[in-house]
Amino acid sequence: MSDIEIGLYGLALLFALIALRIPIGIAMIGVSFGGLYLLGGWKIAWASLGLLPFNFAASWVLSAVPMFLLLGFLCYHAKLTEGLFRAARVWLQGMPGGLAIASVLGSAGFAAVSGSSIACSATMGRVAVPEMTKAGYDPELATGTVAVAGTIGALIPPSVIMLIFAVIAKVPVTDLFVAGIAAGVVTALGYILVIVIRVRLTPSLAPRDDNPLPLRARILMTRDTWPIILIMLGVFTGLFSGVFTATEAGAVGAFLATLVALMKGTLTRRVFLAAISDTVLTTSTMIIIGVGATVLTRFLAFSGAGDFLSDLVVESTSNPVVIMLGLVVLYLFLGLFLEPVGAMLLTLPLVLPIIRETGFDMIWFGVVLTKLLEIGMITPPVGMNVFVIKSVVGSLVTTGQIFRGIGWFLLMDLVVLGLLIAWPQIVLFPLTAFAG
Repeated sequence: MSDIEIGLYGLALLFALIALRIPIGIAMIGVSFGGLYLLGGWKIAWASLGLLPFNFAASWVLSAVPMFLLLGFLCYHAKLTEGLFRAARVWLQGMPGGLAIASVLGSAGFAAVSGSSIACSATMGRVAVPEMTKAGYDPELATGTVAVAGTIGALIPPSVIMLIFAVIAKVPVTDLFVAGIAAGVVTALGYILVIVIRVRLTPSLAPRDDNPLPLRARILMTRDTWPIILIMLGVFTGLFSGVFTATEAGAVGAFLATLVALMKGTLTRRVFLAAISDTVLTTSTMIIIGVGATVLTRFLAFSGAGDFLSDLVVESTSNPVVIMLGLVVLYLFLGLFLEPVGAMLLTLPLVLPIIRETGFDMIWFGVVLTKLLEIGMITPPVGMNVFVIKSVVGSLVTTGQIFRGIGWFLLMDLVVLGLLIAWPQIVLFPLTAFAG
């Protein structure tokens, strides 16, 4: 058996193990270790398993992941973001579907301190869905809106997915964050457009509030947004001015969130321990998957299977559009079954050489990939955001109703994805303007 055949059989075994529901990180480590043993013996296999995990986990950029996760979990458990929804609600009372639009804007605001799609969905689901149902909103529209709005959390910086992509692809994380802003804004505007059109066509979906609060009351309600605004200013001013590294920005954000929660009286011992526990669990899971991807990259490179597959793809067609379309189909398919970080790290060892060979901009691809992975967060049968909303709202709606509620938003996601691919300037313009 040739080295390339060992690599290809190893990939087939890997996908078989994942289909059997073996944890993706464990499957990648096990298959890669076995393949390296077959290719080079025990010394090569053990040396790789001893060195590569350390090199990956010791990356300075990767240290930003637990910092931003801690920031997001502190804001979530200490309920620092609820003022965003309430402020947006009072200013949007007169618009068709105002509460649903407020959910989208609230999620965009929370995304600026979280970086987690699931945290965004859980936070807005807990606050916004009861308010919308109380106001007579259609349950499918209410829950579907919050489920899809959570996906903005991975696009607007700080984004955990973008952080990990920056480590693997070796691109500047700050550039990736800046480029993600436009994609997040376009996505939010697309969701708002869907809400307005649907409510215009079927007003019964979202009864209009004809008793708006006076201006003074609206301004007073807006004051509740100060915790998030303070944290956002602290994080982004330092990060984008170059004063902070990504890790330092995350640490400063977590420190500010702790101070704000103490000032508001919402940081109890239980809240703090819950935030720490969630941060440790999520970080550990991501590192195991990342280690698996690193060892898999070594196995594919050592066997030659990685180069073989990338050359096969590039030689089969020289048309970048066809290659990009194939990648879109691949990630949309993987999104049906795998969570975003696992899908990304499983495929990057194979995909990154193709991207470099084709000449695509790596920053632009990182943003498009993030958008693709987040679409997987709302597509059945896995659709993690949908199940998060279901756990929050309980028996109010069925899981099937939530999936039906995301239908129109999913179509808009595909439209936005098409725009980002067809006009890369949408993604790269903020980066150009920032550099200028």
